[in-house]
Amino acid sequence: MMKKMWRSRGAIVAYLVLIVASLLAAGPLVVVIFASLKGQYEIVANTSRLLPEQFSLYWFDSLLRKTDFLIYVRNSLVYSSLSTLLGIVISSLAAYAITRFRGKKQKIFTRGIVLTYMFPPILLAIPYFMLVSSLGLANTVPGLLMAYMSFTVPFCTYLLVSYFKTVPRDVEEAALIDGLTRPGVFWRISLPLVAPGVVATAIFAFINAWNEFLYSLLIISTGSRQTISVGLYSLKGGMETLQWGDMMAASVLVVIPSVVFFSIIQKSIAAGLTAGAGK
Repeated sequence: MMKKMWRSRGAIVAYLVLIVASLLAAGPLVVVIFASLKGQYEIVANTSRLLPEQFSLYWFDSLLRKTDFLIYVRNSLVYSSLSTLLGIVISSLAAYAITRFRGKKQKIFTRGIVLTYMFPPILLAIPYFMLVSSLGLANTVPGLLMAYMSFTVPFCTYLLVSYFKTVPRDVEEAALIDGLTRPGVFWRISLPLVAPGVVATAIFAFINAWNEFLYSLLIISTGSRQTISVGLYSLKGGMETLQWGDMMAASVLVVIPSVVFFSIIQKSIAAGLTAGAGK
C-alpha cells in the first residue's frame, strides 16, 4: 500500500516537473506569437498585456512588403537541404567504414571525429573564410556548403557510427557469400536497416544548418543570397529604429516551421534514437 502511494506521489511530482519545464520552454514562444499578432501601435503601447486587444496580421504584412524575407526562407531551405543531403551521403559512407574497422583503428577514427566536432565554429570561421576566398568561392553557394560540411559531416558521422554498429555482421557476411559486393551490402542491407537512424540524423543536421548564422554572415555578402538567420539579424537596428513587430513576426516565421516539422516526424526521431541505443 505504501509503495503504491509513494509511486503515485512520484508520478505526480514527475508530471509537475514536466509541466513546469514545458511552460518554461514554450513561454517565450507563446509571448512572441501573441506579440506578432498585435496591431501597429499596440505592440509598443501595451507591452504588459499578453493577449492582443484585436488580433492583426499587420506585422506579417509589413515584414513581407518591406523585406525579402521569403527569399531568405527559400535560400535557407535550399542550403539546408543540400548540406543535409551531402552530409548524410558522406557521413553514411564514413560511419559504415569506421564500424567495419576492428580494434584500435575504430577507436582512433571515432575519437578523431569527436575531436573535430569539439572545435567551436567561431574558432574556425576566419580560417574557413580565408580558404573559401583563396578558392574564389566567397559569396557563393558552394563556398557556404563547404563551411556547412565542416560541422555537418562530423556530427552526422558520430551519430551514424552508433547505428551501423547495431547491424549484425553475420547478415552482411551471408550477403557477401550469396554474391553481393561490399557496396551492394551497404546499399541493400546495412543502410535500410539503419534507415530510422539516418532519418533522425538528417533531421538534426537540417535544423543545425537552418539555424546557422556565423558562416552565412561571413561568406555570403549578397543580400539576395542570405539565409533566414542573417535576414532576421538584419532587422536589428538602433533602439530608435528597431521595429519590434517585424522582429516578432520574423521570429514566428523562423521558429514555427521547425516546431511543426518536429511535431509531424517525432515518431521517426524517437524510432531513430531508440535504434541507436543498442550500443
